[in-house]
Amino acid sequence: MVGRVYRINVKPQTLGERGLPKKHVDSASISRKGVSGDFNVFRHEELHDDPDSAVMLMPLETIRQLNSEGWPIAPGDIGENITTTGIPYDQFKPGKTLAFGSVRVQIARACDPCNNLYLLPYVGKTKGPTFLKTMLGRRGWYARVLKEGKVKKGDPIEEPSS
Repeated sequence: MVGRVYRINVKPQTLGERGLPKKHVDSASISRKGVSGDFNVFRHEELHDDPDSAVMLMPLETIRQLNSEGWPIAPGDIGENITTTGIPYDQFKPGKTLAFGSVRVQIARACDPCNNLYLLPYVGKTKGPTFLKTMLGRRGWYARVLKEGKVKKGDPIEEPSS
């Protein structure tokens, strides 16, 4: 085991709203299209449901580091579907495969910060540019779903051998 699923986060399609912040659920099904119950306008409209962007992962350790810098980020705030614990940010690399629950994903690329983060109540337009700079290289990781399945809070995250 390399880590655990700390939290699963989703946001249903809501007219006029973006895909963040996301709310906690105890378990979810994950398909090649993403996490059940989650809709992300940016992923749908701008990335055209790119399978390499099906799931976003973010280490709790990075959230805590940002908290220590004065940003009151909570798990799910920045749009991640899976908040991990026990895996440092720099251990996520494109091509790395992770398994949790009955799901297997492959890290595709880092997620770049975008202006949608301005929607967070503690960011807004005045702090937005500073927050985007702060989030560079720390926004999370997009992953492609290799094996569909179910995941629940607390599931171990492993690096499968094959």
